[in-house]
Amino acid sequence: MSANPDISVIAPVITIDGPSASGKGTVAQLVSEKLGFHYLDSGALYRIVALAAQQNNIAWDAAEALGKLAESLNISFKNGEVYLGETNITEAVRSEEISRGASEVAIHPQVRNALFALQQSFRKAPGLVADGRDMGSVVFTDAKLKIFLTASVEVRAERRHQQYLGKGLMADFAQILHDLQQRDLRDSRRSASPLIQTPDAVPLDTTNRNIQQTVEFVLTAYKNILQN
Repeated sequence: MSANPDISVIAPVITIDGPSASGKGTVAQLVSEKLGFHYLDSGALYRIVALAAQQNNIAWDAAEALGKLAESLNISFKNGEVYLGETNITEAVRSEEISRGASEVAIHPQVRNALFALQQSFRKAPGLVADGRDMGSVVFTDAKLKIFLTASVEVRAERRHQQYLGKGLMADFAQILHDLQQRDLRDSRRSASPLIQTPDAVPLDTTNRNIQQTVEFVLTAYKNILQN
């Protein structure tokens, strides 16, 4: 019997890590569409845990209970929408409150361990583009291409501010800026899978780049890897 084929050959991975509001989700989704790859929004998994915890009256600092909750969740993504069981929670997990909750639950190793296998299960042929904070450093360490996407916190806050205003939501720029600064601290200082730029990741500052320029950068970088 022949050996099982190497999954990294069958399903190459591109990881796009970076801080909140750096544009990594939009970029990753567009890159996946261009390449015909699968897409994983790992941050959505932590937002789902935060939302489910809120619905079940579990505090975001209750590490053991959160870990058990994460293991029990029936999470699925269908046509760009997020489901918990049979319930469409796409809009619910995008609120700023749940976004803050995601950062708080993500610091717990119990939660990260519970979601690790689920994240790896998204790796399927012809390939995967995964965005998050530890995709390249922890979950897909053998990724074909690792991008570390960032921008100044002021620019990220303004992007988030305009995003909320575009949806007709009330948004306070100063509060958004403060929340992003606090989230950056939590994400970079947590003991479990902190936000870091690995030595083999390509740094990309999008402060003065638009989405299309950023997507083209990633596609070109991946093309160059395949040609070498």
